[in-house]
Amino acid sequence: MAAAAERTDELVREYLLFRGFTGTLKQLDADIKADKEKGFRVDKIVDQLLQFIQSYDLAALRDYWSYLDRRLFSRLEDVYRPTVNKLKISLYRYYLVHAVQTSRNDKTQEFFLRHASELQNQVEWKDWFVLPFIPNPEANPAFATYFSRQWADTFIVSLHNFLSVLFQCMPVPVILNFEAECQRSNLLQEENEILRQKLFALQAEQFRMKKEEQQQEEEEQLILHHKLPSYVANMDHLGDSELDMTCSQRSAAHFLQARGGFLSSLLSQGKKGPSRVTQAPGTMSGQTGMASLGRKEQSTHQTTKGKEVASGCKEPKSHFSGLVATETSSVQQRQRRLQEHGKERKELLSKTVSQAQTVERKLETGSTETDPPPELHAEQAETLTKAFGSSTEPGGIRQEQPFIVLSQEEYGEHHSSIMHCRVDCSGRRVASLDVDGVIKVWSFNSIMQTKASSISKSPLLSLEWATKRDRLLLLGSGVGTVRLYDTEAKKNLCEISIDEDMPRILSLACSPSGASFVCSAAASSLVNQLDCTALDSGGKSINQVPGKLLLWDTKNMKQQLQFSLEPEPIAINCTAFNHNGNLLVTGAADGIIRLFDMQQHECAMSWKAHDGEVYSVEFSYDENAVYSIGEDEKFIQWNIHKSGSKVSEYALPRDATGPFVLSGYSGYKQVQFPRGRLFAFDSEGNYMLTCSSTGGVIYKLSSHDKILESCLSLGGHRAPVVTVDWCTAMDCGTCLTASMDGKIKLTTLLAHKS
Repeated sequence: MAAAAERTDELVREYLLFRGFTGTLKQLDADIKADKEKGFRVDKIVDQLLQFIQSYDLAALRDYWSYLDRRLFSRLEDVYRPTVNKLKISLYRYYLVHAVQTSRNDKTQEFFLRHASELQNQVEWKDWFVLPFIPNPEANPAFATYFSRQWADTFIVSLHNFLSVLFQCMPVPVILNFEAECQRSNLLQEENEILRQKLFALQAEQFRMKKEEQQQEEEEQLILHHKLPSYVANMDHLGDSELDMTCSQRSAAHFLQARGGFLSSLLSQGKKGPSRVTQAPGTMSGQTGMASLGRKEQSTHQTTKGKEVASGCKEPKSHFSGLVATETSSVQQRQRRLQEHGKERKELLSKTVSQAQTVERKLETGSTETDPPPELHAEQAETLTKAFGSSTEPGGIRQEQPFIVLSQEEYGEHHSSIMHCRVDCSGRRVASLDVDGVIKVWSFNSIMQTKASSISKSPLLSLEWATKRDRLLLLGSGVGTVRLYDTEAKKNLCEISIDEDMPRILSLACSPSGASFVCSAAASSLVNQLDCTALDSGGKSINQVPGKLLLWDTKNMKQQLQFSLEPEPIAINCTAFNHNGNLLVTGAADGIIRLFDMQQHECAMSWKAHDGEVYSVEFSYDENAVYSIGEDEKFIQWNIHKSGSKVSEYALPRDATGPFVLSGYSGYKQVQFPRGRLFAFDSEGNYMLTCSSTGGVIYKLSSHDKILESCLSLGGHRAPVVTVDWCTAMDCGTCLTASMDGKIKLTTLLAHKS
């Protein structure tokens, strides 16, 4: 926001100079110089507060904090009021500690004299009134913490982060979005220009192909013209019947010459023998000797041309056996055959794909012919391949790509690693949550636009859309609470406490009916931070943390029951309903998958699925199987009709299963355990999207092969992808991939229908 505000100030200043509003310009410069918000520069605001502390200007410090409270903090929700109060107390304590460290005991006494009436009733200041009278407060256990360098640095960083997140989430006027709108407009213009160039290229290619076809036809006509007999030049001397007969022969020869190369490849070798042609009568009444001589030449030439026609058409002998040896019937049958061949030619030439498939079928059958095979232009074949997303492997077998990438966009409003990224059931909005507790709700149909933002003072671990009233979000925290957040009203509707002994809400799943949701709570674990050496050595973490699985009513937000977890209560990492909510599948920290009957509210079956924790589970498209990803880096399909029956098992790379590691400078490593979905399916359940270190990867699911077939790599990320989702509610599927650097990529795919 600071950069946008500075740029907007320059634009306004330029506009005022252009309009000649010098008085307004002077007032603007004066206001900017005296701006207490420092152009939304967090570092300058913090420096101003520290400057007041170092100069012992208590009145200015208090006035400046009051201005920030009045201008910024008062706009926050009530849940953030305790945080603001803690920062204010820490700021005054920082002032007192600085005064004591610089031996300004008078400033310490002055502080308590001025604020005694205000602070004497506050519990936080009860023990601080004795500070001026203690000889060595840094050695006192009650004050030693505040005199350490670590506490001072922690307070300054916390204040800086709080102001940064506040400026990031506060609503801004439209003019401050000018830069973002300009960038978005430029991107759209560049994309339109690229598409326009592609369109021009396709049009030029189509025009070139038409031109080549016309040139080829002209050349064939020229060749045919040289082969015509000499008597055609004296066609005026022929009778009407001879003239019709010669014209039909010319049309037949022209047509068959034009498509002789193509039709010859469609016919088998057995149909290429010469056919018997019935010659027309050689004499007619009422003609002179000159005409009789011409008819003899015509008869001789017709015999030759008839052989050429028969050879060009590749018709079997039986086709010509029924011809009547009369001039009228011969002409009519030739014309009828020409019309049929003309229709066939138009159909074949208008379907380039059918032509290519016919050529491939002939190559597969291995038929040989005396005529040369049709030559498919290299550029034309390449254009056909790109248009239909197909590729040809060695051996002549064409494999079609299942998806075509239409576009890829980036949502970059988060500034820390993403934990969850989920699309609502309508496919219109996305809810994303990062490790700093920042929640973003945004749409992506026409343009990416943030609809709601929220900051949680307590850490959040889970997120789920409510099925009914899809404007609601369920948020599970790390302090044993679940919130129901209204994304349109931008406020919390209610907050419930789950269990103080099990504060971590690991998973939330709302039933398809929207009447209830399941909540997985777990105790605090000492295995939250995985040792980096264990990661490098490929070791598995042992996480036998106790937990419970609860069913809650969505309407009254009351607990309905607690599920039985056998053989012992264990932390449930992931949950998923089937399409009607009658079945619930869960994956636990002990590597066991449990399938619950939601009508009887009991565990129908369970089995040991993975060596280590189960990170993600989902029902298959036909709901006859369950897919799971575990800590042992395996992706397994299970038959739910037979407990523990494994249908297929695939090995996945480490960057698809987690834990995810982001390496930095000086040996720094950031480790994140899986929280969100690690895989998602397309609309028909034939393809799967997973995580990788550079972006999402789409695999084709096949129970016959023992390895996953990688179909498409989406890419676009510079940090490991930690969660994915696949939205199939719209016409074009959208893949969401979220990474550890806070970036979310939206890749729009078009499914290729074979």
